[in-house]
Amino acid sequence: MKTSFDAARLQEPAIAEANTILRACVHCGFCNSSCPTYALTGDERDGPRGRIWLIRDLLETDGPPAGEAVFHLDRCIECLACMPACPSGVDYRHLIGIAREQIAQRTKRPLIERLLRGVMAAVLTHPARLRVAAVFARAFAFFAPVLPGRLAAPLRLAARLPSPDRSAAPAPPIAGERKGRVALLAGCVQQATAPGIDAALVRVLARAGIEAVVLDNAACCGALDKHLGRADVARAKARDVIAALARADAAGRVDAVIQTSSGCGALMKDYGHLLAGDVQWAARAKDFAARVRDASEVLAALDLPFRRDLPALDVAWQAPCSLANAQRISAEPAGLMRAAGFKVGLPADGGRCCGAGGVYNALEPEMAEALARRKAEALAATGGSVIVSANIGCMVQLAGRGETPVLHLVELLDWATGGPEPAALRGLLNGS
Repeated sequence: MKTSFDAARLQEPAIAEANTILRACVHCGFCNSSCPTYALTGDERDGPRGRIWLIRDLLETDGPPAGEAVFHLDRCIECLACMPACPSGVDYRHLIGIAREQIAQRTKRPLIERLLRGVMAAVLTHPARLRVAAVFARAFAFFAPVLPGRLAAPLRLAARLPSPDRSAAPAPPIAGERKGRVALLAGCVQQATAPGIDAALVRVLARAGIEAVVLDNAACCGALDKHLGRADVARAKARDVIAALARADAAGRVDAVIQTSSGCGALMKDYGHLLAGDVQWAARAKDFAARVRDASEVLAALDLPFRRDLPALDVAWQAPCSLANAQRISAEPAGLMRAAGFKVGLPADGGRCCGAGGVYNALEPEMAEALARRKAEALAATGGSVIVSANIGCMVQLAGRGETPVLHLVELLDWATGGPEPAALRGLLNGS
């Protein structure tokens, strides 16, 4: 793609990076066939190729961006399905990130939208606040039908957040000689609504001889802020997380930082890029990112003690975009479930996005709902009696659509290695 940035603008690191990315695009359009929003609307501006044109025009000019550009760029989920499809290797991930940061800096959004985005940033990334907000949302969810879509969507989503089950079984002692030491980030949304997921992972690791510690004084990784274009806030949170790992290392070097929320893991693996311009933190961020692993990556490399007395169970695997496209992890989750003795069904739509997208389902409810219905139908067609995912956002997006329960991969693997039966399966298995 031809660009026309002047020399002064190219002195800005973000613009220089965007220029390099834009010039790699050859307008072939292969990316459009993989894009979930283009599949819904057929509008070129709702596909990666059209959005790349909009981003070029946005970045080459000063002042408030055109409303058309903001509208269609907001409708990008950042599922990144376009990147594996691109023969030219266009780094759309970082290009849309630059555009979103520019929009956040240069656009004054309508009051209602500013309030909505501000509340999400203030609540979702703080576990204590989110717990309180979820209680109120459940109590007042009946107001949702009379509210405008943009206001009703967050209320509906908050009301669907799982109530935290704090009766989790304790972690067993490390089995045999300790074989490794890993760290977990407590996280924000998942910590507030589904703490049992990380508890299940700790139990599985202990059975395999791995010690797990929780990073102290660090909750949010910054991913939700990054989705909102608040890159500076995301960078500050990244520094907090990196500093927390340094404190954990002081008590004995951590082999890996493990994530059970693939959206968080995708950003944490990208900390090297996020803080590349920070002289004090760039090297530390790169080292940190090299040590981040998704739970499935770590568990697939361990000799897990799977039980062989479990009832037969067909599962439908929902591959989060942040796992399959951002982290390029595809074989490990299904391989682990098959090794545990479960029959794994893969939806015919492949990795098509469910519409969660961090905060996308709250900001673009109509598009997100259409994608969720398509994904739910594809998962149901596999014949699986339970949906398994690896990202809390996707789990919330798919929960309550029919009678099929949704649970996390590590909850299933915990059960398969001697842990308690997941709450989501109790009625299902008792009724079979």
